[in-house]
Amino acid sequence: MQRQEDNKYREAADRSNQWHQNYLQEMRKCRFDTIAVHGVYSMQEALDFNQGSIIEPVYMSTSQTYRDSDEMEAALSYQIPTWCYSRIANPSMYYLEGVLALLEGYGSKEETSCIATASGMAAIQTAVDPFLLPNPKDPSGPINFVAPPQVYGGTFQQFAVRKEKERNITWRQVANSFDISEWENNIDQNTRFLYGEMPSNPGQAFFDLKKVIELAHKHGIPMIVDSTVATPALMRPLALGADIVVQSVSKTLSTSGFGIAGAVISRKNLTTNVDNPEMKADFAMYAKTLPNRDNGPNISPMNAILALNDIRTLRMRVDMQSRSTTAVANYLSTHKHIEQVDYLGLESHPLHKLASEYLWLVDAEHDELYGQPVNRYGHLMSFRIKEGPQAARAVFDAFNRIYRATDLGRIKSVATIPAISTHSQQGEEGRKLADVPANLIRLCVGAEHPDDIIADIDRALAVLDGNKVHFTAPEFSAGGASSATLRNK
Repeated sequence: MQRQEDNKYREAADRSNQWHQNYLQEMRKCRFDTIAVHGVYSMQEALDFNQGSIIEPVYMSTSQTYRDSDEMEAALSYQIPTWCYSRIANPSMYYLEGVLALLEGYGSKEETSCIATASGMAAIQTAVDPFLLPNPKDPSGPINFVAPPQVYGGTFQQFAVRKEKERNITWRQVANSFDISEWENNIDQNTRFLYGEMPSNPGQAFFDLKKVIELAHKHGIPMIVDSTVATPALMRPLALGADIVVQSVSKTLSTSGFGIAGAVISRKNLTTNVDNPEMKADFAMYAKTLPNRDNGPNISPMNAILALNDIRTLRMRVDMQSRSTTAVANYLSTHKHIEQVDYLGLESHPLHKLASEYLWLVDAEHDELYGQPVNRYGHLMSFRIKEGPQAARAVFDAFNRIYRATDLGRIKSVATIPAISTHSQQGEEGRKLADVPANLIRLCVGAEHPDDIIADIDRALAVLDGNKVHFTAPEFSAGGASSATLRNK
Protein backbone atom coordinates (compact mmCIF):
# COMPACT_ATOMS: atom_id res chain seq x y z
CA MET A 1 0.00 0.00 0.00
CA GLN A 2 1.40 3.35 -1.05
CA ARG A 3 1.56 5.99 1.67
CA GLN A 4 0.02 9.43 1.13
CA GLU A 5 3.28 11.14 2.13
CA ASP A 6 5.14 9.16 -0.50
CA ASN A 7 2.67 10.38 -3.14
CA LYS A 8 3.24 13.96 -1.97
CA TYR A 9 6.96 13.76 -2.68
CA ARG A 10 6.47 12.09 -6.04
CA GLU A 11 3.94 14.72 -7.08
CA ALA A 12 6.33 17.49 -6.07
CA ALA A 13 9.11 15.78 -8.03
CA ASP A 14 6.87 15.56 -11.09
CA ARG A 15 6.11 19.29 -10.92
CA SER A 16 9.77 20.11 -10.50
CA ASN A 17 10.75 17.84 -13.37
CA GLN A 18 8.16 19.42 -15.66
CA TRP A 19 9.45 22.91 -14.86
CA HIS A 20 13.00 21.73 -15.49
CA GLN A 21 12.09 20.16 -18.84
CA ASN A 22 10.44 23.41 -19.91
CA TYR A 23 13.59 25.30 -18.92
CA LEU A 24 15.77 22.92 -20.93
CA GLN A 25 13.54 23.42 -23.97
CA GLU A 26 14.09 27.17 -23.68
CA MET A 27 17.85 26.70 -23.32
CA ARG A 28 17.99 24.52 -26.44
CA LYS A 29 16.74 27.51 -28.43
CA CYS A 30 19.79 29.55 -27.36
CA ARG A 31 23.10 29.85 -29.20
CA PHE A 32 26.10 27.74 -28.26
CA ASP A 33 27.87 30.50 -26.31
CA THR A 34 24.76 31.23 -24.24
CA ILE A 35 24.39 27.56 -23.35
CA ALA A 36 28.08 27.37 -22.42
CA VAL A 37 27.70 30.38 -20.11
CA HIS A 38 24.37 29.50 -18.45
CA GLY A 39 23.99 25.74 -18.83
CA VAL A 40 21.20 24.31 -16.68
CA TYR A 41 21.58 26.80 -13.82
CA SER A 42 18.60 29.14 -13.88
CA MET A 43 17.94 32.49 -12.25
CA GLN A 44 14.99 30.92 -10.43
CA GLU A 45 17.28 28.29 -8.92
CA ALA A 46 19.73 31.00 -7.90
CA LEU A 47 17.00 32.96 -6.13
CA ASP A 48 15.11 30.05 -4.60
CA PHE A 49 17.95 27.84 -3.43
CA ASN A 50 21.33 29.58 -3.66
CA GLN A 51 21.05 32.98 -2.00
CA GLY A 52 20.89 34.68 -5.40
CA SER A 53 24.35 33.51 -6.46
CA ILE A 54 24.82 34.19 -10.18
CA ILE A 55 27.51 31.49 -10.43
CA GLU A 56 26.85 27.83 -9.70
CA PRO A 57 27.85 27.05 -6.09
CA VAL A 58 30.23 24.27 -5.10
CA TYR A 59 28.27 21.83 -2.96
CA MET A 60 31.11 20.45 -0.84
CA SER A 61 28.91 17.92 0.87
CA THR A 62 29.05 14.14 0.95
CA SER A 63 25.34 13.61 1.22
CA GLN A 64 21.82 15.01 1.32
CA THR A 65 19.45 14.97 4.27
CA TYR A 66 15.74 14.10 3.90
CA ARG A 67 12.61 15.49 5.49
CA ASP A 68 11.40 12.10 6.65
CA SER A 69 11.53 8.37 5.95
CA ASP A 70 9.04 8.64 3.08
CA GLU A 71 11.19 11.11 1.17
CA MET A 72 14.29 8.99 1.83
CA GLU A 73 12.57 5.85 0.58
CA ALA A 74 11.30 7.56 -2.57
CA ALA A 75 14.73 9.06 -3.22
CA LEU A 76 16.80 5.93 -2.67
CA SER A 77 14.50 3.90 -4.90
CA TYR A 78 14.98 6.55 -7.63
CA GLN A 79 11.31 7.52 -7.66
CA ILE A 80 12.24 11.19 -7.18
CA PRO A 81 15.37 13.17 -8.05
CA THR A 82 18.01 12.98 -5.34
CA TRP A 83 21.63 13.87 -4.60
CA CYS A 84 21.72 11.22 -1.85
CA TYR A 85 25.52 10.69 -1.83
CA SER A 86 28.24 12.50 -3.78
CA ARG A 87 29.79 9.27 -5.02
CA ILE A 88 26.67 9.05 -7.19
CA ALA A 89 25.34 12.58 -7.63
CA ASN A 90 25.74 16.12 -6.36
CA PRO A 91 24.32 19.47 -7.53
CA SER A 92 27.74 20.69 -8.68
CA MET A 93 28.22 17.54 -10.75
CA TYR A 94 24.76 18.03 -12.19
CA TYR A 95 25.57 21.54 -13.43
CA LEU A 96 28.56 20.20 -15.41
CA GLU A 97 26.64 17.23 -16.75
CA GLY A 98 23.77 19.45 -17.82
CA VAL A 99 25.83 21.86 -19.86
CA LEU A 100 27.83 19.10 -21.57
CA ALA A 101 24.65 17.25 -22.53
CA LEU A 102 23.24 20.44 -24.08
CA LEU A 103 26.46 21.34 -25.92
CA GLU A 104 27.00 17.86 -27.39
CA GLY A 105 23.40 17.81 -28.59
CA TYR A 106 23.50 21.38 -29.90
CA GLY A 107 22.00 21.88 -33.34
CA SER A 108 20.18 18.55 -33.35
CA LYS A 109 16.88 17.14 -32.15
CA GLU A 110 18.67 14.47 -30.12
CA GLU A 111 17.78 14.12 -26.46
CA THR A 112 21.07 13.75 -24.64
CA SER A 113 22.28 13.00 -21.12
CA CYS A 114 25.66 13.01 -19.41
CA ILE A 115 27.60 11.44 -16.57
CA ALA A 116 30.74 13.22 -15.36
CA THR A 117 33.64 11.09 -14.15
CA ALA A 118 36.84 11.59 -12.20
CA SER A 119 39.02 11.46 -15.34
CA GLY A 120 38.97 10.85 -19.07
CA MET A 121 40.14 7.28 -18.49
CA ALA A 122 37.24 6.70 -16.10
CA ALA A 123 34.96 8.06 -18.83
CA ILE A 124 36.29 5.52 -21.35
CA GLN A 125 35.78 2.68 -18.87
CA THR A 126 32.26 3.94 -18.10
CA ALA A 127 31.45 4.15 -21.82
CA VAL A 128 32.66 0.70 -22.88
CA ASP A 129 32.40 -1.71 -19.96
CA PRO A 130 28.58 -2.07 -19.90
CA PHE A 131 28.79 -3.44 -23.46
CA LEU A 132 31.48 -5.99 -22.59
CA LEU A 133 29.58 -8.12 -20.09
CA PRO A 134 29.29 -11.86 -20.89
CA ASN A 135 26.18 -13.04 -22.68
CA PRO A 136 23.98 -14.75 -20.05
CA LYS A 137 23.04 -17.39 -22.66
CA ASP A 138 26.70 -18.08 -23.43
CA PRO A 139 28.82 -16.87 -20.46
CA SER A 140 32.12 -18.13 -21.88
CA GLY A 141 31.42 -16.99 -25.44
CA PRO A 142 33.83 -14.70 -27.31
CA ILE A 143 33.49 -10.92 -27.14
CA ASN A 144 35.24 -8.33 -29.29
CA PHE A 145 35.19 -4.64 -30.10
CA VAL A 146 36.62 -2.74 -33.06
CA ALA A 147 38.80 0.37 -32.83
CA PRO A 148 41.88 1.85 -34.51
CA PRO A 149 45.23 1.75 -32.66
CA GLN A 150 45.60 5.51 -33.28
CA VAL A 151 44.38 6.51 -29.85
CA TYR A 152 45.75 8.19 -26.73
CA GLY A 153 48.33 6.00 -24.95
CA GLY A 154 46.13 5.50 -21.89
CA THR A 155 43.28 4.32 -24.12
CA PHE A 156 45.66 1.90 -25.85
CA GLN A 157 46.66 0.46 -22.48
CA GLN A 158 43.07 0.15 -21.29
CA PHE A 159 42.11 -1.71 -24.46
CA ALA A 160 45.25 -3.83 -24.90
CA VAL A 161 45.95 -4.69 -21.26
CA ARG A 162 42.89 -4.14 -19.09
CA LYS A 163 40.43 -5.55 -21.68
CA GLU A 164 42.37 -7.89 -23.94
CA LYS A 165 45.12 -9.28 -21.72
CA GLU A 166 43.31 -9.36 -18.38
CA ARG A 167 39.74 -10.11 -19.48
CA ASN A 168 40.31 -11.97 -22.75
CA ILE A 169 38.15 -9.51 -24.71
CA THR A 170 39.50 -9.17 -28.24
CA TRP A 171 40.42 -5.75 -29.56
CA ARG A 172 40.16 -5.91 -33.35
CA GLN A 173 42.36 -3.12 -34.63
CA VAL A 174 41.60 -1.06 -37.72
CA ALA A 175 45.07 -0.07 -38.95
CA ASN A 176 43.76 2.41 -41.54
CA SER A 177 40.72 4.03 -39.98
CA PHE A 178 39.81 5.90 -43.17
CA ASP A 179 39.30 2.52 -44.92
CA ILE A 180 35.63 1.67 -44.30
CA SER A 181 36.04 -1.88 -45.62
CA GLU A 182 38.62 -2.58 -42.92
CA TRP A 183 36.10 -1.57 -40.25
CA GLU A 184 33.46 -3.86 -41.77
CA ASN A 185 35.81 -6.83 -42.17
CA ASN A 186 36.47 -6.78 -38.42
CA ILE A 187 32.80 -6.92 -37.37
CA ASP A 188 31.01 -10.18 -36.57
CA GLN A 189 28.12 -11.38 -34.38
CA ASN A 190 30.33 -11.07 -31.27
CA THR A 191 31.26 -7.41 -31.81
CA ARG A 192 29.85 -5.15 -29.10
CA PHE A 193 30.77 -1.65 -30.33
CA LEU A 194 32.90 0.45 -32.68
CA TYR A 195 35.19 3.05 -31.12
CA GLY A 196 37.24 5.87 -32.61
CA GLU A 197 39.21 8.89 -31.46
CA MET A 198 39.14 11.83 -33.86
CA PRO A 199 41.27 13.77 -34.36
CA SER A 200 43.55 11.24 -32.69
CA ASN A 201 46.23 12.14 -30.18
CA PRO A 202 48.92 12.74 -31.35
CA GLY A 203 48.81 11.48 -34.94
CA GLN A 204 45.70 13.34 -36.20
CA ALA A 205 44.06 10.18 -37.53
CA PHE A 206 40.60 10.89 -38.95
CA PHE A 207 37.87 8.87 -40.63
CA ASP A 208 34.51 9.31 -42.32
CA LEU A 209 32.42 9.27 -39.17
CA LYS A 210 29.02 9.18 -40.88
CA LYS A 211 29.95 6.06 -42.82
CA VAL A 212 31.32 4.31 -39.74
CA ILE A 213 28.16 5.20 -37.80
CA GLU A 214 26.04 3.73 -40.60
CA LEU A 215 28.17 0.60 -40.49
CA ALA A 216 27.78 0.26 -36.72
CA HIS A 217 24.01 0.63 -36.88
CA LYS A 218 23.77 -1.76 -39.80
CA HIS A 219 25.19 -4.40 -37.45
CA GLY A 220 23.06 -3.27 -34.49
CA ILE A 221 25.94 -1.97 -32.38
CA PRO A 222 26.79 1.48 -30.96
CA MET A 223 29.37 3.94 -32.24
CA ILE A 224 31.48 5.49 -29.46
CA VAL A 225 33.59 8.57 -30.28
CA ASP A 226 36.36 10.17 -28.24
CA SER A 227 36.01 13.81 -29.28
CA THR A 228 38.39 15.29 -26.69
CA VAL A 229 40.50 17.28 -29.14
CA ALA A 230 37.61 18.64 -31.22
CA THR A 231 35.12 19.31 -28.40
CA PRO A 232 31.52 20.26 -29.28
CA ALA A 233 32.86 23.62 -30.46
CA LEU A 234 34.12 21.89 -33.64
CA MET A 235 32.27 18.58 -33.92
CA ARG A 236 29.23 17.00 -32.29
CA PRO A 237 29.16 13.27 -33.11
CA LEU A 238 25.76 12.70 -31.46
CA ALA A 239 24.19 15.12 -33.91
CA LEU A 240 25.68 12.98 -36.71
CA GLY A 241 24.12 9.81 -35.31
CA ALA A 242 26.82 8.46 -32.98
CA ASP A 243 25.57 6.84 -29.78
CA ILE A 244 28.12 7.92 -27.16
CA VAL A 245 30.75 10.65 -26.90
CA VAL A 246 33.69 10.45 -24.53
CA GLN A 247 35.39 13.63 -23.33
CA SER A 248 38.55 13.95 -21.28
CA VAL A 249 37.19 17.11 -19.72
CA SER A 250 40.65 17.70 -18.20
CA LYS A 251 41.88 18.74 -21.64
CA THR A 252 40.42 21.32 -24.03
CA LEU A 253 37.19 21.81 -22.11
CA SER A 254 39.07 22.60 -18.87
CA THR A 255 41.76 24.85 -20.24
CA SER A 256 43.01 26.18 -16.89
CA GLY A 257 44.47 22.85 -15.83
CA PHE A 258 43.11 23.15 -12.28
CA GLY A 259 41.43 19.76 -12.15
CA ILE A 260 40.98 16.31 -13.66
CA ALA A 261 37.62 15.30 -15.12
CA GLY A 262 35.92 13.18 -17.75
CA ALA A 263 32.46 12.79 -19.19
CA VAL A 264 30.27 10.38 -21.12
CA ILE A 265 27.48 11.96 -23.15
CA SER A 266 24.92 9.71 -24.80
CA ARG A 267 21.82 10.01 -26.91
CA LYS A 268 18.62 8.43 -25.72
CA ASN A 269 17.58 5.06 -27.21
CA LEU A 270 21.01 4.16 -28.53
CA THR A 271 21.75 1.17 -30.75
CA THR A 272 23.09 -1.99 -29.06
CA ASN A 273 22.98 -5.76 -29.34
CA VAL A 274 23.24 -6.09 -25.55
CA ASP A 275 19.90 -7.06 -24.02
CA ASN A 276 19.52 -4.26 -21.47
CA PRO A 277 16.48 -2.01 -22.10
CA GLU A 278 17.34 0.39 -19.27
CA MET A 279 20.84 0.94 -20.62
CA LYS A 280 19.53 1.41 -24.15
CA ALA A 281 16.90 3.96 -23.10
CA ASP A 282 19.27 6.32 -21.28
CA PHE A 283 22.86 5.11 -21.15
CA ALA A 284 24.33 7.97 -19.11
CA MET A 285 21.64 7.80 -16.43
CA TYR A 286 21.93 4.01 -16.32
CA ALA A 287 25.70 4.27 -15.81
CA LYS A 288 25.28 6.89 -13.08
CA THR A 289 22.64 5.10 -11.06
CA LEU A 290 23.85 1.51 -11.43
CA PRO A 291 27.43 0.50 -12.46
CA ASN A 292 29.08 3.78 -11.47
CA ARG A 293 27.08 3.91 -8.26
CA ASP A 294 28.72 0.63 -7.31
CA ASN A 295 32.20 1.20 -8.78
CA GLY A 296 32.56 4.84 -7.73
CA PRO A 297 34.49 6.54 -10.59
CA ASN A 298 32.45 9.74 -10.64
CA ILE A 299 33.73 13.30 -10.40
CA SER A 300 34.20 15.42 -7.27
CA PRO A 301 32.12 18.60 -6.79
CA MET A 302 35.13 20.94 -6.83
CA ASN A 303 36.54 19.56 -10.06
CA ALA A 304 33.09 19.74 -11.63
CA ILE A 305 32.77 23.46 -10.94
CA LEU A 306 36.35 24.19 -12.03
CA ALA A 307 35.63 22.49 -15.35
CA LEU A 308 32.29 24.22 -15.72
CA ASN A 309 33.86 27.63 -15.32
CA ASP A 310 36.33 27.00 -18.16
CA ILE A 311 33.63 25.71 -20.50
CA ARG A 312 31.93 29.13 -20.56
CA THR A 313 34.52 30.45 -23.03
CA LEU A 314 34.97 27.25 -25.05
CA ARG A 315 34.00 28.40 -28.55
CA MET A 316 36.09 31.58 -28.59
CA ARG A 317 39.12 29.77 -27.12
CA VAL A 318 38.95 26.94 -29.63
CA ASP A 319 38.67 29.46 -32.46
CA MET A 320 41.68 31.46 -31.28
CA GLN A 321 43.85 28.44 -30.53
CA SER A 322 42.96 26.83 -33.86
CA ARG A 323 44.03 29.92 -35.75
CA SER A 324 47.28 30.11 -33.80
CA THR A 325 47.99 26.42 -34.39
CA THR A 326 47.49 26.88 -38.12
CA ALA A 327 50.09 29.67 -38.08
CA VAL A 328 52.57 27.49 -36.17
CA ALA A 329 51.95 24.51 -38.48
CA ASN A 330 52.50 26.65 -41.57
CA TYR A 331 55.79 27.92 -40.15
CA LEU A 332 57.03 24.41 -39.34
CA SER A 333 55.96 22.94 -42.69
CA THR A 334 58.74 24.84 -44.50
CA HIS A 335 61.49 24.53 -41.87
CA LYS A 336 64.69 22.77 -42.94
CA HIS A 337 64.84 20.56 -39.84
CA ILE A 338 61.25 19.31 -40.04
CA GLU A 339 60.53 15.99 -41.68
CA GLN A 340 56.74 16.10 -41.35
CA VAL A 341 54.01 18.20 -39.76
CA ASP A 342 50.84 16.43 -38.65
CA TYR A 343 47.99 18.92 -38.57
CA LEU A 344 44.64 18.51 -40.28
CA GLY A 345 44.49 22.25 -40.95
CA LEU A 346 47.29 22.03 -43.50
CA GLU A 347 46.02 21.60 -47.04
CA SER A 348 48.96 19.28 -47.64
CA HIS A 349 47.69 16.81 -45.02
CA PRO A 350 46.22 13.74 -46.77
CA LEU A 351 43.11 13.85 -44.55
CA HIS A 352 42.59 17.63 -44.76
CA LYS A 353 39.68 17.39 -47.19
CA LEU A 354 37.89 14.74 -45.12
CA ALA A 355 38.46 16.63 -41.86
CA SER A 356 37.09 19.78 -43.50
CA GLU A 357 33.75 18.02 -43.95
CA TYR A 358 33.43 17.59 -40.18
CA LEU A 359 35.39 20.24 -38.29
CA TRP A 360 33.43 23.50 -38.29
CA LEU A 361 33.50 26.29 -35.76
CA VAL A 362 30.05 26.17 -34.24
CA ASP A 363 27.82 29.19 -34.93
CA ALA A 364 30.42 30.94 -37.10
CA GLU A 365 27.64 31.75 -39.53
CA HIS A 366 25.89 33.68 -36.75
CA ASP A 367 29.08 35.39 -35.61
CA GLU A 368 29.52 39.07 -36.46
CA LEU A 369 33.21 38.39 -37.13
CA TYR A 370 32.63 35.67 -39.76
CA GLY A 371 29.01 35.61 -40.90
CA GLN A 372 29.56 32.29 -42.68
CA PRO A 373 30.65 28.71 -41.88
CA VAL A 374 34.38 28.38 -41.25
CA ASN A 375 36.60 25.37 -40.69
CA ARG A 376 38.76 25.12 -37.61
CA TYR A 377 41.07 22.21 -36.80
CA GLY A 378 41.89 22.48 -33.11
CA HIS A 379 44.94 23.16 -30.99
CA LEU A 380 46.76 19.82 -31.24
CA MET A 381 49.49 19.15 -33.78
CA SER A 382 52.78 17.29 -33.98
CA PHE A 383 56.00 17.58 -35.92
CA ARG A 384 58.87 15.23 -36.65
CA ILE A 385 62.53 16.17 -36.53
CA LYS A 386 64.57 15.10 -39.58
CA GLU A 387 67.70 14.35 -37.61
CA GLY A 388 66.02 11.66 -35.46
CA PRO A 389 65.07 10.92 -31.83
CA GLN A 390 68.09 12.46 -30.11
CA ALA A 391 67.71 15.65 -32.11
CA ALA A 392 64.03 15.73 -31.16
CA ARG A 393 65.02 15.54 -27.49
CA ALA A 394 67.54 18.34 -27.96
CA VAL A 395 64.88 20.58 -29.51
CA PHE A 396 62.38 19.63 -26.83
CA ASP A 397 64.86 20.39 -24.06
CA ALA A 398 65.52 23.82 -25.55
CA PHE A 399 61.95 25.10 -25.26
CA ASN A 400 61.78 28.18 -23.08
CA ARG A 401 58.18 29.36 -23.42
CA ILE A 402 56.51 26.04 -24.22
CA TYR A 403 56.03 23.82 -21.17
CA ARG A 404 57.35 20.26 -21.22
CA ALA A 405 54.45 18.20 -19.82
CA THR A 406 52.17 15.25 -20.62
CA ASP A 407 49.15 17.48 -20.96
CA LEU A 408 47.11 19.13 -23.65
CA GLY A 409 44.41 21.73 -24.14
CA ARG A 410 45.96 24.24 -21.77
CA ILE A 411 45.71 28.00 -21.95
CA LYS A 412 49.53 27.79 -22.01
CA SER A 413 51.33 25.95 -24.80
CA VAL A 414 52.49 22.48 -23.81
CA ALA A 415 54.63 19.89 -25.59
CA THR A 416 55.71 16.31 -25.04
CA ILE A 417 57.54 13.49 -26.81
CA PRO A 418 54.84 10.78 -26.80
CA ALA A 419 57.27 7.92 -27.42
CA ILE A 420 58.87 8.52 -24.01
CA SER A 421 55.76 9.69 -22.18
CA THR A 422 52.09 9.22 -23.07
CA HIS A 423 52.72 6.25 -25.40
CA SER A 424 55.80 4.72 -23.78
CA GLN A 425 54.05 1.77 -22.12
CA GLN A 426 52.54 0.38 -25.31
CA GLY A 427 55.96 -0.64 -26.65
CA GLU A 428 57.67 -0.10 -29.96
CA GLU A 429 55.27 -2.30 -31.94
CA GLY A 430 52.25 -0.53 -30.45
CA ARG A 431 53.74 2.88 -31.24
CA LYS A 432 54.41 1.76 -34.79
CA LEU A 433 50.75 0.79 -35.18
CA ALA A 434 49.71 4.15 -33.76
CA ASP A 435 52.26 6.01 -35.92
CA VAL A 436 54.08 7.54 -32.96
CA PRO A 437 57.81 7.56 -33.88
CA ALA A 438 60.51 8.60 -31.43
CA ASN A 439 61.31 11.78 -33.38
CA LEU A 440 57.76 13.14 -33.01
CA ILE A 441 57.04 16.11 -30.74
CA ARG A 442 53.41 16.74 -29.84
CA LEU A 443 52.53 20.40 -29.43
CA CYS A 444 49.32 21.87 -28.06
CA VAL A 445 49.21 25.56 -28.83
CA GLY A 446 47.79 27.76 -26.09
CA ALA A 447 46.46 31.29 -26.01
CA GLU A 448 49.80 33.09 -26.32
CA HIS A 449 50.39 35.14 -29.44
CA PRO A 450 51.50 32.71 -32.17
CA ASP A 451 54.52 34.88 -32.98
CA ASP A 452 55.92 34.18 -29.52
CA ILE A 453 55.34 30.42 -29.84
CA ILE A 454 57.01 30.41 -33.25
CA ALA A 455 59.93 32.36 -31.81
CA ASP A 456 60.37 29.78 -29.05
CA ILE A 457 60.27 26.89 -31.52
CA ASP A 458 62.68 28.69 -33.85
CA ARG A 459 65.09 29.26 -30.98
CA ALA A 460 64.85 25.60 -29.96
CA LEU A 461 65.39 24.33 -33.50
CA ALA A 462 68.53 26.45 -33.67
CA VAL A 463 70.31 23.93 -31.41
CA LEU A 464 70.46 21.64 -34.44
CA ASP A 465 72.65 24.23 -36.12
CA GLY A 466 75.02 24.27 -33.17
CA ASN A 467 73.60 27.43 -31.68
CA LYS A 468 73.37 27.66 -27.92
CA VAL A 469 70.05 28.41 -26.32
CA HIS A 470 70.21 30.91 -23.49
CA PHE A 471 67.85 29.82 -20.78
CA THR A 472 68.48 30.83 -17.20
CA ALA A 473 66.65 28.22 -15.13
CA PRO A 474 66.94 28.08 -11.34
CA GLU A 475 68.77 25.12 -9.90
CA PHE A 476 66.71 22.90 -7.69
CA SER A 477 66.64 19.35 -6.39
CA ALA A 478 64.55 16.56 -7.89
CA GLY A 479 62.10 17.11 -5.07
CA GLY A 480 61.48 20.70 -6.12
CA ALA A 481 62.43 24.05 -4.70
CA SER A 482 60.59 26.46 -2.51
CA SER A 483 59.56 29.82 -3.91
CA ALA A 484 62.06 31.46 -1.56
CA THR A 485 64.88 29.33 -3.00
CA LEU A 486 63.86 30.27 -6.53
CA ARG A 487 63.76 33.96 -5.68
CA ASN A 488 67.24 33.80 -4.18
CA LYS A 489 68.87 32.21 -7.21
